[in-house]
Amino acid sequence: MSEMLLAFALVATFSAVMLGGLAFDVSTLDRRREVRLLESRLEGVNPNLRDQELEGSLLSRVIRPTLDAVARLALRFTPLGMRQRLAHKLVLAGSPAGWDAEKLAALKVMGLAGGTAFALLLGLGSGKPGLAITMTLLFGGIGYFACDAVLGGRAQRRQAEIQKALPDTMDLLTISVEAGLGFDAAMAQVVSNVPGPLSQEIARMLHELQLGVSRADAFRMLADRTDVDELKAFVVSMIQANRFGVGVANVLRAQSKELRQKRRQRAERKAMQTPVKILFPLIFCVLPALFVVVMGPGAIRIFQAFFGTP
Repeated sequence: MSEMLLAFALVATFSAVMLGGLAFDVSTLDRRREVRLLESRLEGVNPNLRDQELEGSLLSRVIRPTLDAVARLALRFTPLGMRQRLAHKLVLAGSPAGWDAEKLAALKVMGLAGGTAFALLLGLGSGKPGLAITMTLLFGGIGYFACDAVLGGRAQRRQAEIQKALPDTMDLLTISVEAGLGFDAAMAQVVSNVPGPLSQEIARMLHELQLGVSRADAFRMLADRTDVDELKAFVVSMIQANRFGVGVANVLRAQSKELRQKRRQRAERKAMQTPVKILFPLIFCVLPALFVVVMGPGAIRIFQAFFGTP
């Protein structure tokens, strides 16, 4: 039985490594192809797409078409609302290159099938049907929801970075506007001087403005792509200021002050949560070891004094 479990563990490890390599190769294949095509055009050479396809790796020539077929099959059985939620999560995560809702749906289906197959093999090898059913539900659920967990964590980290950079960005905008720059020029200064996801979203908003999108729609799309409450409040203030003709500098100054207060309140809230968070590790990890070190020798001496040495 132990040899069978070891074989199953080796197969699962090999499958996980193969899936990781496949995900990395698929995510970077389109970008490599575009770079090669652009280089060939700059050099004045007509590229042979067939030769380029044959030069690709086994993952790109064989496994990626299989993944695309699974994605098309999964797309038929995936509800429209789920695809929209996956697309929205991808936007919140920064729209990683080479990924879309169809590929994520395919990975969820493959994770469900792989987790279920592995759990069935492991459970049936143990000879316990109840354990097989439990492990099937457990590993199938893990394989199905793993993509959602990874994507949701990435989106939350990105939103936290935007929320953290927003007060300093607002201060820079206020200083730039009060120094005489226009609002678009002040946002361009933010893009060039403040790295991070917030400056990337502002750069995208400026690009949309250059393409002819109205300022109100560009601000609304910025709020939808980030889903940060503080940024949504700033967007609403800027839309109202643009509609009613209020001075931008006054709005920016008020928003900057409010954001600094909210940042201070968040820091105070986290400081107040610290004693509660360290209470359980202190009780279950630190205090038992401390009692053993401090009271252990005394307890041994008392036992020896009353009951004698063994």
